[in-house]
Parts: sequence; structure tokens; C-alpha cells
Amino acid sequence: MKGLTERQTKVLSFIAEHINTHLYPPSIREIAEHFSISVKGAHDHVTALKKKGYLRQNDKRSRTMELVRDNEEEGVAHLMEIPVLGTVAAGYPILSEENRDGAITLHQSMLKKNKQYFALKVRGDSMSGIGVMDGDMAIIEKQNTIRNGEIAVAVVDDAVTLKRFFRESSRIKLQAENPAYKPIYCQDVRILGRLSRIIRFY
Repeated sequence: MKGLTERQTKVLSFIAEHINTHLYPPSIREIAEHFSISVKGAHDHVTALKKKGYLRQNDKRSRTMELVRDNEEEGVAHLMEIPVLGTVAAGYPILSEENRDGAITLHQSMLKKNKQYFALKVRGDSMSGIGVMDGDMAIIEKQNTIRNGEIAVAVVDDAVTLKRFFRESSRIKLQAENPAYKPIYCQDVRILGRLSRIIRFY
């Protein structure tokens, strides 16, 4: 199968997620509305995905698109299912239980090889300064260490929050990206992962 452009990757991921959620594919008009593009533009993306072997459509009727997964000879499938494990606070920490709450499907080109990922729903606006909004889906690269300045999913007093991480001489600072929120200072933090990307549903 041929490689995809960044926009084609996003369109394919949207189609896959729509099928996962609704059990049927989106219409061309729904794709156009989701990406704020023309119907012709959406049609052109779908046509390109069919030509490259990622979609098939038995006829020209609406909602008959199907995903095409690689066969065994072509290797690993291009679409990966990321578990959604609950909610993360982009604001003050909130309690979050690691119970699987569905899944989100992404194209593997959006993820690093040999890395594990999970997703969390964002609640709050403390990270709005870097474009992380209430209702977004945060895709998290699972790891228990993080470098200064990276965006971490951290556990503080049994609550989970999304903040920029800084290790200072005698404490840890979890910095918001919204001046309305003060930093969280603490001694004991458990790192669950690093923010990889944000998925937004309109």
C-alpha cells in the first residue's frame, strides 16, 4: 500500500473512529463538515484512499465504505486501537479510575513504533495556552519518566492531571498553560506518560 499524506491519515482515522462508534462509515458530507472542507475536497480524499488501497466501496451509495486491512503477507495492519482509560484534568487534579472506556482508532503513522499508548478525555482549560481544550482526547505515550518541560500525565494524591513538568531543587512543579491557574507544587508525583498528540472531535 502506498504512503498517506498527513491529511489523508487524519481522514482515514476519522472514518475508522466513526465506524467504531456508530458501526457504519461517515458520509462524504460528514467528512467535509468534520474537517471544514468542501464536499469535493472530502470526495477527493476518499478517492485517494481507495486508490491507495486503504478503503473500498462496493458501489456509489452513501455509507458503503469499508476499511481495508493489510493481509498477513503485507505485515501489520496500519490501524491501531488505543484504549481510552478515563478522564484527565487539565485544571485541578480530579479522581480518575483506570477503567477502559472504549477505544480510539489511529493510523500507525501517527504513533511511534514499539511504544505503548493510551487515551484520556480532557476536562478543564488549564492547558488552553497550548491548544489543549476541554473535551479533547489526549493520546498518551506510556512511560514512567519525563524530561523537564514536557507535558506529563501525573498522579498527585491519587488524582490525575495533565501539566507541564519541571523538577526543581527540592520539589516538583506542575505548570498550567493558562494564567488563571497557579502551579501545583509537590514532593511525590507518579508519572503515567507523556502527551503525544491531541485529537479533537467537532
